[in-house]
Amino acid sequence: MEYVHGGDIYTHKGMTDFSVNLNPFGPGRAVVEAARKSIDQIGNYPDASCRKLKSALAKRLEVPTEHIICGNGAADLIFTAVLADCPRKALIPVPAFAEYEQALRATGCEICYYKKREATGFQLEEDFLDLLNEDIDMVFLCSPDNPTGKLIDRSMLWKILARCETYGIRMVLDECFIDFAENAATASILADTKRWRTLFILRSLTKMHAIPGIRIGYAVTSDMEFLEKMEQSRQPWSVSIPAQAAGMASLKERMRVKRTCDFTNRERIWMENELDKLGITHYPSDANFILMRSGINLYEKLKKQKILVRDCSNYKGLGEGYYRVCMRQRGDNQKLIDALGEILYAGQGEF
Repeated sequence: MEYVHGGDIYTHKGMTDFSVNLNPFGPGRAVVEAARKSIDQIGNYPDASCRKLKSALAKRLEVPTEHIICGNGAADLIFTAVLADCPRKALIPVPAFAEYEQALRATGCEICYYKKREATGFQLEEDFLDLLNEDIDMVFLCSPDNPTGKLIDRSMLWKILARCETYGIRMVLDECFIDFAENAATASILADTKRWRTLFILRSLTKMHAIPGIRIGYAVTSDMEFLEKMEQSRQPWSVSIPAQAAGMASLKERMRVKRTCDFTNRERIWMENELDKLGITHYPSDANFILMRSGINLYEKLKKQKILVRDCSNYKGLGEGYYRVCMRQRGDNQKLIDALGEILYAGQGEF
């Protein structure tokens, strides 16, 4: 199977990795220690219901415990949701995360695409609403968006949600990067899951807490019948003991989350200014990564300088010349900017 994501450090060894959008400070010590201690329990099966983790999440999110489902990363929940719902026809705004399409194709679902326009910063426009009709069974959205990092305006989300309720469309809203948004509390519509049954909010603990090797995600919806179908459609014990332990510990890192969010937002603004000075086209972001465009093959040029970025040419709706970079610590971010400057100087031209 072809690998279509960032973070392929196994192929590209010894690189400074800007291709994955994780906490630049790595996993917290308490999270690592919780996972390490849990190894003593691996002689037991995991709690298939993730009861302690769900209870902690419910308290933090202020939603009923029974509205939460945990999974082996957000991708696991994407595939399980599609398998449980068996949509005949789905809608995806592109560019978008590859797993949405992959999960839908695995069940033979027909997929329609809405191409977001570069001229508007790849944001959803009013004409998107016209595609939400009785023919559509499921729609995938992402806020902050991947790969652009842009939040979807709450008023637009509510308009979409109203259409989904009218036509019985499952609205899967991927909020895996919401913790990196400066205005996360007001940008999320997770609270609306209590009254809108079609809303299915997807989140990950691996991004902010930098634990992608453990795999832990969760989703929230008030559609109990759908959650039951998901439980029946998945393998048992999908969330390991170390993953549940790390997830529990991560929920206690509230101050670390705030400090990380503040840092990545400052670094993003700094990097956007530096990209402006270099004349590199980039798009407004609310997350911990930036999408940029260049006529130069930055992926190959930067690889020669031991820097790995996300080549976004395989994103439907983008194509050649688009690259995504995450926010790392300042020394690494400066290294990237310096490398881009060297590439520009060597080419004696413009990006």
